[in-house]
Formats: sequence, structure tokens, C-alpha cells
Amino acid sequence: MASGSMRVMAKARKPTHGSSSHAKSAASSRSKSQKKKVLPPPPPAQRGGVELVDPRVQAQLKLYDEALALFRQQKFARAKQELEKVVDGPSKELADRARMHVKIAEQRMKPLHDQNPRTAEEHYQRGVAMMNVGRWDDARESLDKARKAAPKADHIHYALAALDCLTGEADSAMANLKVAIQLKSENRYHARNDEDFAFLQEDPRFTELLYPEKDGTAG
Repeated sequence: MASGSMRVMAKARKPTHGSSSHAKSAASSRSKSQKKKVLPPPPPAQRGGVELVDPRVQAQLKLYDEALALFRQQKFARAKQELEKVVDGPSKELADRARMHVKIAEQRMKPLHDQNPRTAEEHYQRGVAMMNVGRWDDARESLDKARKAAPKADHIHYALAALDCLTGEADSAMANLKVAIQLKSENRYHARNDEDFAFLQEDPRFTELLYPEKDGTAG
């Protein structure tokens, strides 16, 4: 009797096929969960190697872009002022770039003080440079000298017309622009798209001068 009882107990300990599969499945699930890797968070947004997460950096980048726009327009004095603000910003990358452009702006501005123009073209170049930094009186002095040295140079009359517009001298602007167009007719088309002549947009004389075909006076 005891022998039969032992056989029954031994049989009861034998695992069934179903329980074995369940155990294997659970072990496999644990193994997969252990192997599953946690993905790192996506990198912060960047532009030219500069992280843009910090709103202060975004503001610094906006200021940097505005300063570069002035720099490309050769308005070096104003560009330098804005770039110096960028240098004080939180991004070292942007600060380093701005610092480099400050040095270039300073170099570009030196001729305004150091040069001693002699020819009509040198006076013209200096006059245009002065216009770019808003030094109207110095610009007029240089351009007047250029015109005196080369009275038939259309681009000098054109520059004087632009300067007149920037300083609110409508009559003088019209006179200089008319001469520039008489010397070279292409200046008529340049003036149509030149922002410097926005001051004259509402002046009927300006329209007549630039669009003579409307009243049959082209030529």
C-alpha cells in the first residue's frame, strides 16, 4: 500500500505540458523586457550648431540676424552696436561669431576716418560710405567734391539724388536724378526699384520722370 502511495505522489509532481509552456512564455517575456532599450530624448533643436531651447538664445539669435543684415548693407556702425549686444548673450557660440564680426566692422569703419581721397571716384566711394552710416553732411561734402571733379559721371549725380531723398530735399533730388538719367538712361529703371527714393513716391514729378511713356515724353 505504501508503495502505491509513493507512485501516486511521484506522478503528481510531474509537470504537465501546458504549465511548462506557460513558464517558458513568462521567462521569454521577462527576457524581452530586460533587453528592451529605453530610447534617449531627441536632441534639442539647433541652428548652425546653436541650441534654440532657451528663449534667451532665440532672442540672441534674432538680434544676431538683424545685426548681420545691417552688416551686409555696409551699415557698420549700427551693426557693431547690435553685435556688441549679441556678445553679452547666453550662447557662447553666437557670442564668438558676433565678436568676430565686430572686429571686421571696426576695420571697415577705419577708412572713414583715415582715408584722404584725391580722385573723383575716391570722393564718391567715401560719400557712399558716409551715407551708409548716416553721416549726411560728410556724405554731401564728399559727393559734391566728386561731382566737381567729374561733372559728367552719372553715378555721382544719382548718389546725390539718393542723398537728397534721405535728407528730405525733394527739389534737389529731382534735379540731380534728372541729370543722372540724362547722362545714362538706365538710371531711370534703377530709381524705380531703389528704396532710397521712397521719399519721392508721391511726387508727380518723380512719376513723370521715371515713367515718361505714360505721357509720351520718353527720351
